[in-house]
Amino acid sequence: MKHTDFGQMPCPIARSLGKVGEWWSILILRDAFYGLTRFDEFEKSLKIAPNMLTRRLAGLVEGGLMERRQYSTRPPRYEYILTKAGRDFKPVLLAFIAWGNEHLSPEGASLLVVSRETGKPADQVLVDANSGLAINDEDYMFAPGPAAPEVMRNRINEASRRMPN
Repeated sequence: MKHTDFGQMPCPIARSLGKVGEWWSILILRDAFYGLTRFDEFEKSLKIAPNMLTRRLAGLVEGGLMERRQYSTRPPRYEYILTKAGRDFKPVLLAFIAWGNEHLSPEGASLLVVSRETGKPADQVLVDANSGLAINDEDYMFAPGPAAPEVMRNRINEASRRMPN
């Protein structure tokens, strides 16, 4: 199946989905944050077909989220390490955890983010590092960035006119 290439779209959400929007890719990144690095570890954890795992790992390497490093020459074996871009994906995974626990886990949370010091669960909130304020609909909105094309500017401006003050 041919996928649409979102790489040339000006929207950062579309471009991000182009790199990690396929669910196996996100689960591979999750497992990399758990400390897995080797093909057989990912294969065992995810119960994914080897050909599918090969394609997804190659896509993550090509997309700059993981680096492929040789750790054995005989036979040649490789591990997959998160790059800076891959490590910077962590807040997205944290948001998935919080959202999934809140909306998709009537039986209770199966995964928590906890303080290393106290062991208490975090109450995750997205915060503006400049002001320290929680980002919410009352105080923050979408705005076109300097590279936004006219169509995006119009869409955002029209949407902001519809929003209640």
